[in-house]
Amino acid sequence: MNKYGLAVLAILTALSQAAVAQDVARLGHDLTPSGAERAGNKSGSIPAWEGAPPTEGWTYGKLRFDSWKYRADKPLFTIDASNVDKYADKLSPGQIATIKQIKGYRMDIYPSHRDCGVPDFVAENTKKNVGYAKIGADGWGLTKAIVPGYPFPFPANGTEAMWNMKMRYRGVGVDYKNTVTSVSPRKGSTDWIRAGQGFTSYMPWGVKGSTPLSKLPPVEYYAYFSYNSPAALAGQGLVITFFLDKPGSETFYYFPGQRRVRRMPAYAYDSPQIGMEDQYTLDEPFVFNGTIDRFNWKLVGKKEMYIPYNSFGAYNFKGNFYNIAKPDFIVPGSRRYELHRVWVVEATVKKGMRHIAPKRTYYLDEDSWNVVAAEDYDAQGKLFKYREGFLIPVYETGSCDVSAFVQYNLTEGRYVFDMHAAGTGSDVRWITEPDDNPRMRPDFYTADNLRAISGQ
Repeated sequence: MNKYGLAVLAILTALSQAAVAQDVARLGHDLTPSGAERAGNKSGSIPAWEGAPPTEGWTYGKLRFDSWKYRADKPLFTIDASNVDKYADKLSPGQIATIKQIKGYRMDIYPSHRDCGVPDFVAENTKKNVGYAKIGADGWGLTKAIVPGYPFPFPANGTEAMWNMKMRYRGVGVDYKNTVTSVSPRKGSTDWIRAGQGFTSYMPWGVKGSTPLSKLPPVEYYAYFSYNSPAALAGQGLVITFFLDKPGSETFYYFPGQRRVRRMPAYAYDSPQIGMEDQYTLDEPFVFNGTIDRFNWKLVGKKEMYIPYNSFGAYNFKGNFYNIAKPDFIVPGSRRYELHRVWVVEATVKKGMRHIAPKRTYYLDEDSWNVVAAEDYDAQGKLFKYREGFLIPVYETGSCDVSAFVQYNLTEGRYVFDMHAAGTGSDVRWITEPDDNPRMRPDFYTADNLRAISGQ
């Protein structure tokens, strides 16, 4: 390179560094630490960001809602089939279809509270990621970042926005002593599928501090679950690894009838989950689950939208399940909606790939990057599934998370309710320190260990 070329390169480098510094300076000032607009909207219906609320004496084993600062709030108004068109500009197509198609379904709208914070080390790592985090040459894998932190607080495309969602801070693990995957009855029947299980996820990159992703296993998260009911599923168990830069997943499944562990290389993406009557695929938990390689991701922009927020009802482990989950929908009193800004991301299946939902739309909360709603469209372009995630502030982590979610199959009139604590007798636990917990180590999530703990 000649002197002229070197000079141009030096100028471009200096300009790039200045732009990065300018962006970093905005985080924590006119933008929140996660990159959201700190200010509210002009009408005041969306307030300025306030950060994580005080816990008011909460300890694990107490109901989370009872320690929430705004637990005395009352609904401002209700949206139902009689007035849904009036509020259509603040709703998604999936919400509108759900209200219109499911008799008695309504959304109670509450005052908005922007109470999703991040710990200081996550905020600092997010700043370090500006101009540093990178997507790999494959166009979708995350290959470079400082963790735990949002990789792309200034997302340039839908892929980067989805990685912010995937790398949201949830601690190092989430443990469910007793969750129940529930599928509502077929029309004309009263028989639910209620699959009781223990479930644990482990995120090795979630350890407190500041670590380059390159020094860790290239893993998004590990998971283990073991069914205890119904009889058809009891005893079955699974370990699964989702990667940061490798398509699909590595899955091992224990079948007690065969007394063996089987590798399941195709058990990923839109494969139906075993025992769920084709109502639930592997990439639908948590509103979205698994790798993003099969889709092109378009960042459409921001939208003001009524979304599930501070929705503690799905985490009411002391409640009665059948008072929370009725045959056609989760009762309105256990769902809670607020007006917030969301990022809209459209997913279109790549040429040469296949998926039962070739087009999907995702709605990501601007403050926490949680995916709070999604729509699936079939090969004919018809909307056939709507999902929403019940976001809450997590007192253990100082951030917000979506664990519990519901999925309405608008074609078949059934729904899935999963990753919740409703009526289970035990709360979800977010784990912030690995300590000596054997489930907070990679060697727990192996075929050999699955054989050992399954009693093979």
